Amino acid sequence: MRHEERDAYSAWLWGELLLLGLLGAALALFVTYPSLRDAFELPQLRLVLDTSVTIAAAIVATLAGVRFSVEGRRLDFLLCCGFFLAAASTFAFSIVPAFQGGTVGKDEAWSGIAGKLLATGLIAAAPFTRGRIASRKSALRWSIAFLVCLELGMWLIVKAASSGTPALTNDQPLLLIVSLALQAFLSLVALVGFGLRYRAYGDDLYRWLALAATLALFAELHYVFTPVVSSSFVSQGDFLRLMSYGVLMAGVWRAIRFAEFGRAVAEERARVAREIHDGLAQYLFAVSTHASMLEGETADRIKEAAAAAQQEARFAILALSSASGTAPFDAALRRYIDFITADGVLEVELDVDPALSLAPDEQIEVFRIVQEGLANVRKHAGAARAEVVIASRGTDRVVLVTDDGLGFDGATDPAGQGLKNLRARASAIGGAFTLRSAPGHGTALEVVLRA
Repeated sequence: MRHEERDAYSAWLWGELLLLGLLGAALALFVTYPSLRDAFELPQLRLVLDTSVTIAAAIVATLAGVRFSVEGRRLDFLLCCGFFLAAASTFAFSIVPAFQGGTVGKDEAWSGIAGKLLATGLIAAAPFTRGRIASRKSALRWSIAFLVCLELGMWLIVKAASSGTPALTNDQPLLLIVSLALQAFLSLVALVGFGLRYRAYGDDLYRWLALAATLALFAELHYVFTPVVSSSFVSQGDFLRLMSYGVLMAGVWRAIRFAEFGRAVAEERARVAREIHDGLAQYLFAVSTHASMLEGETADRIKEAAAAAQQEARFAILALSSASGTAPFDAALRRYIDFITADGVLEVELDVDPALSLAPDEQIEVFRIVQEGLANVRKHAGAARAEVVIASRGTDRVVLVTDDGLGFDGATDPAGQGLKNLRARASAIGGAFTLRSAPGHGTALEVVLRA
């Protein structure tokens, strides 16, 4: 974790502890004085709150689905399914009965509680998942259909077993209190999970999700002490729940905006690549052509400089076009390796896992990391052979560049600008950089990409 990331995490942690203290003190006051636990009969406000929560949960599910369609991460998939189920449960079992002019009955109430428990379970499991899903559209489509069928199935099961189920009234049935306590526990699991992910990866989204889970936790704890499920009554927990969804929308919207910014950067890189290809590269070709007509030492230097500039322009075009998605990443990398091995001085073996997924910002930096690493091999290692591996190792995505060169002693030899650039590029995409080398045993540099 970088210094600025540690500072951001420390600031978030102290803020989280302060919020927990304030909400905990309010809950203690709520528990100590029973008169504060009264639920108020406000059917219109109850309907407004349920509608607001449904809309907010549906928006969060949509935004998480958009993020999943872009990046394919399992975390976003579970968030999308969880919040969709929360929105569907609230709509089907809280809003629809009220619109029909009645109140929430026993069957609807227990179905709604079961749906919210499952939704909270999916959300709590999200921060502990790793990896990506390849078939994004089909996975999301079939999962939404399954959740809709699951909602209907839960209602039918509850209706069939309703004869032995206690009514949800002020007598505080034990099963209801246990269900609400379990939901509070799942919110606590989500809070811990997203807090750990924020500490590990520094992603701003996890901070917002942890904050929303904190508010949801205390909303559920308030429900434990006022366990009345009705379409007419409201309690303090309802307002905390609404605040939780407001925080969620803000956090997920910021994440979507960041993804849009990343796409805009990729499009700008593609434009710059076209400009280099159509403009600068053509002028360099003309300079090289005219220099070839000259004779003498100065002319030779001009030709060498023009050839080097042409090659760097080609590298820039490859890197920018691969990062913008206009060229396959592995194909661009192979073309680059063809350039640097054309003189036969160095043999390079490339192994890229075709199933590995790289975000646009990762593509450009990984390309440059490999380029810088192989340039160091050519200039300093005295190696005959190098190997580049970009693949998965367990749940990690790894970039590895090794050579059979002279090696060096990292304890005595100072790091050059090339190694500093490699560390900076790995840090820019949230990767962990390590370098292993010993005199006479070659060098291996490794970058473990962000989860």
